[in-house]
Amino acid sequence: MFTGLVQDLGEVHRVDRTSDGVRLSVKSSLAGELSEGDSVSVNGVCLTATGMCGGELFGADVMTETLRRSSLGELEGGSKVNLELPLRAADRLGGHVVQGHVDGVGLVREVREEGFARVVSLDADPSLLRYVVEKGSIAVDGVSLTVSAVSPSTGSGTGGDATHWFEVSLIPETLEATTLGARGAGDVVNLETDILARHVQRLLSFTNSPAALAASTEGGSR
Repeated sequence: MFTGLVQDLGEVHRVDRTSDGVRLSVKSSLAGELSEGDSVSVNGVCLTATGMCGGELFGADVMTETLRRSSLGELEGGSKVNLELPLRAADRLGGHVVQGHVDGVGLVREVREEGFARVVSLDADPSLLRYVVEKGSIAVDGVSLTVSAVSPSTGSGTGGDATHWFEVSLIPETLEATTLGARGAGDVVNLETDILARHVQRLLSFTNSPAALAASTEGGSR
């Protein structure tokens, strides 16, 4: 489990692509804290350290399923990545509960300055936006952020539709310490919605089902 508080801005040293997936070699000061088999969040995706490359380098394999659901397939040598090690039991939960299981990707549609903050507007699929609420939490490329605005209706079109968006406001610290400071219109980012919202929606789907309603009616008549 992670918190969405980025610990280091790493750099992709090498990308090896095969028909089976991708192996990343990443340079970071966190490499010394990793052992083979440890988890590490790379741009919000939980990966397993599969080989220590020596010094400040660590390796990680990215399988085809992860490449389909995330933006990691676009990484190349020199790309900057947000890195976070898993939460320890004694650590503060400064962000929110982040699993590193990316739900999908979003597209940066607009970036604008607002005082010392930078507002980023992102298009997202309606299936993800159902879990996004104003003042709620979301992880964007592994960064825990608060939703500052969300489109009033998700409609039924594609993520490029103007009605399918949400906004986050980035403070100077976030702009400097993460990759989000370099994001612009047209960039693709990884999105992980709040796990609590997903669980609530799942439970409600059973509560409102015909079978559940019938069971509750029967129980109340006894």
